[in-house]
Amino acid sequence: MAEIDFIHSFNQLKTLADSRRLSILRRLMAAPATLTQLGEALGEHPAWVRHHLKRLEEAGLVEISHTQVTGNYTEKFYTARASALVFQELILPEFPGQQAVVLLGSHDLALNLIARRMNAANSPLRLMILPVGSLDGLVALRQGMAHLTGCHLLDADSGEYNRPYVRHFFPDRQVALVTLAHRAQGLIVAAGNPLGIHTLEDLARPEVRLVNRNRGSGTRLWLDWQLERLGIPTGAVAGYEQEVPTHTAVAMAVAGGAAQAGLGLEAVARLYDLDFIPLFRERYDLVIPVERSSGPDLGALLDLVHGASFRQEVSALGGYETLHTGEQLPL
Repeated sequence: MAEIDFIHSFNQLKTLADSRRLSILRRLMAAPATLTQLGEALGEHPAWVRHHLKRLEEAGLVEISHTQVTGNYTEKFYTARASALVFQELILPEFPGQQAVVLLGSHDLALNLIARRMNAANSPLRLMILPVGSLDGLVALRQGMAHLTGCHLLDADSGEYNRPYVRHFFPDRQVALVTLAHRAQGLIVAAGNPLGIHTLEDLARPEVRLVNRNRGSGTRLWLDWQLERLGIPTGAVAGYEQEVPTHTAVAMAVAGGAAQAGLGLEAVARLYDLDFIPLFRERYDLVIPVERSSGPDLGALLDLVHGASFRQEVSALGGYETLHTGEQLPL
């Protein structure tokens, strides 16, 4: 067992975002234990422990230390691969009279509007945004690498946006889910749509090359779900492995001829004078720890979101609906 190791992948961060797995790992850092012993210590059935232990093992965080034969039964003892783990630290700049706030999450143009206003000299906040995708944004928030995040994750089973994922990532922590806007997404294609692209099935045509969003983004998850539903293998879509991190990058690739189609926001298609084929509307939410949502640091941000002038500016982007902007959703 290593004395101290570093968390070195998002897969490990995602695994430990579940507090139940973190509890198992901490016990195995202290001493090896069997499924039965862990179940007794945690008050859970061994089958429950086995499920989470398997995820920890797949992430390379635990391993079998030894086995012990008792009568006709062989017990496996599990242990952590390190006695302690180190996470990254978030180091922020100091702005005179301003609080630096970090948002890691899904790319959105309305967020850029917020940042523009928040970063004015007379604002109490300085909003710093890094688009990493919806899933990785939730992971970052869970691990303390961001103060808030933004996501648009559709749960295929329930048809609900965001809430199922937030409940999963934060079973033991109070967070607020605040709607930023509803957005139109669809296929972004060249002006005039010269190839006559109208449906997702057209992505499998040999003359059509896709520019895809990054893994973990809500847009990518939606596309993968739809391709599976339609029976279209990803290998049949030229350019499927070509990934970019933002909607803007999708539009730039189409406008520059590097791709003939990409899934993205109507607002971005308008920005680059490209054609847009609408496919669905989604809810984009901000996820904020409750202790921050009622505090002075993010209070100014939420006040801005509730303002009528902000809603007008967002609506002018195109493809955005702001009827429910600022509403807090129950979890």
